[in-house]
Amino acid sequence: MLTTRFVDGAPDWIEVAAPDTDGVTSFYGRLFGWTYRSAGPEGGGYGFFERDGGIVAAATRVPPGQGPPAWTVYFQTSDADATAEAVRAAGGGVTSPPEQVMSQGRSAILTDTAGVPFGVWQPERRIGLDRAGDVGSLCWAELHTPDVARAAAFFHRVLGWETTGVTFPGGVYTSVNPAGTGEDGAFGGLVPLADDPEDARSGARAHWLPYFGVDDPDAVVAEATALGGRVRMPATSIPGVGRLARLEDPYGAVFAVLRGDPGER
Repeated sequence: MLTTRFVDGAPDWIEVAAPDTDGVTSFYGRLFGWTYRSAGPEGGGYGFFERDGGIVAAATRVPPGQGPPAWTVYFQTSDADATAEAVRAAGGGVTSPPEQVMSQGRSAILTDTAGVPFGVWQPERRIGLDRAGDVGSLCWAELHTPDVARAAAFFHRVLGWETTGVTFPGGVYTSVNPAGTGEDGAFGGLVPLADDPEDARSGARAHWLPYFGVDDPDAVVAEATALGGRVRMPATSIPGVGRLARLEDPYGAVFAVLRGDPGER
């Protein structure tokens, strides 16, 4: 499961980019009970979402025309420069080369072979999120991709991921975990675009889908709609997984909410 006991290859940070920082922080604040704290003048419009005194996510402003609003998931690495080189060698891309973030750590934005952005974080003073795996925080992450086998091979090469096929009613789910952690370390999964009804209906491109833990998915769906969000998939119960829904914030960033644990089947 996803925890803050971060190891290389595990999700350790997440941020949403939107054209309106005030609007996006208001939306998620009311939806998840998050408070927002600016990183200050030197942060360039960057800031942090907090819950119960701990950082659960971050937000950044993306000017119109400079990229679509979206959530970006970051993964821990002990060497961001080496990971960027591994991504190039494996057929991915480097959107933002590794750079130092003051004394906090080193980060980069990369793309996989399907062009899907993801981040890496080499921790120094800032290890990662303060909260993960519980209500109001990141609890799962899925890569929706046109080629699961290719994605699995790419991330095994660049981040050391291991995969496990998990049988459930209707098919097999490919879960992923950091090297050497086994199924207990599973933090997400790989989903074929062609097999996902919502992706097929909406014509979605490959993307990362972060899940946030909630107590009542149905209530969150209703609140998201009232706040100007959109329902991509209504609250649905999946045996052995829990109850989940897929949403879109007012600016177009897609995310999911979940009551349960996909790792417990």
